[in-house]
Amino acid sequence: MDNLSTSRIGEVIDTSTTDFTAQCYQLYNTPALGALVKTGEGENTIYAAVYHATTSSIEPGRKPIARGQDAVSEEAIYAQSPQLSKLLRSEFSCLILGHRGQGQILHYLPPRPAHIHSFAESCTPEETAEFCKSFGFLNILVNSELPVPPDEVTAACLRHLSAAAPDKQAFLVKAGKELAKLLPGQYQRLKVILERIQL
Repeated sequence: MDNLSTSRIGEVIDTSTTDFTAQCYQLYNTPALGALVKTGEGENTIYAAVYHATTSSIEPGRKPIARGQDAVSEEAIYAQSPQLSKLLRSEFSCLILGHRGQGQILHYLPPRPAHIHSFAESCTPEETAEFCKSFGFLNILVNSELPVPPDEVTAACLRHLSAAAPDKQAFLVKAGKELAKLLPGQYQRLKVILERIQL
């Protein structure tokens, strides 16, 4: 249970067929852009890449106000006003890239969305390595309609996944070749992504 609890970073508060949003248990503890996360259990496990994160007031329509004019550091602001951590929340949104089914990871959308209040967890290096044995998820990434540039999310995701690959350079080269197949005639897009994964 200790291992499970340390990997939990939040809880799903909004969900759909293509994505979900989770609220962090700790303020500012959002996963990095492009990080692989999961929700659900067993054959209902859903894998997704973080594409957006926010920190805002828990009260709709009430914006935080500046408090640190005389503070010596950012930490001092929170020390002087400990209630701030209860008045703010950090959330992250994730694009679903696949799910577990038939005893393996499938790189297409799951039959049902994630459950509200299901745990959002960081994937272990082993899970990440298993997830990226093939590049079927790239089609979803490059063709997604997100409120942030999908090329930035694609590059961030590939950088994150490459850290779990046995041979980082070989992984990125193979990913670059897959991207070239998915983006024929879109040289500028391909160039932007490749520059960001440092091929």
